[in-house]
Amino acid sequence: MRLVGDNVEVGVYSIQEALDIANEIEEDLVEISPNAAPPVCKIMDYKKFVYEQKKREKALKSKATKVTIKEIRFGPNTDDHDYQFKKKHGEKFLKDGAKLKAYVFFKGRSIIYKDRGEILLLRLARDLEEYGKVEQMPRLEGKRMTMFLAPKKK
Repeated sequence: MRLVGDNVEVGVYSIQEALDIANEIEEDLVEISPNAAPPVCKIMDYKKFVYEQKKREKALKSKATKVTIKEIRFGPNTDDHDYQFKKKHGEKFLKDGAKLKAYVFFKGRSIIYKDRGEILLLRLARDLEEYGKVEQMPRLEGKRMTMFLAPKKK
């Protein structure tokens, strides 16, 4: 097997010789690539290696942006003042960098106003055009017609 390490002479050793060298230095013998010919092993402090790897992963995870989804609910007969109020909230959510899920909820027999719901959502998409782009066009799922908007990159 080929042996590598910080304070080890690189070369080809038998398994017993490699283990003896690792014990002498008081570190672990770790197999890096078993499929290579000859297999490659490294002498290192394995616990320290695992600790640093977890630390790196944690740092990468903390730098990743977490996507939040904010919802706005409309009815098919939403009045203009209520629409303006909810539009202002949607504007704020998109400015803050959150995704926006706008949906029209059809209660009881109001399902006959599907066209009004779609018009309402498309109007919202047009009004919020400068803050976000439509990720998914209005789609009817059961009693809800949903549409997703994603914030524009700065």
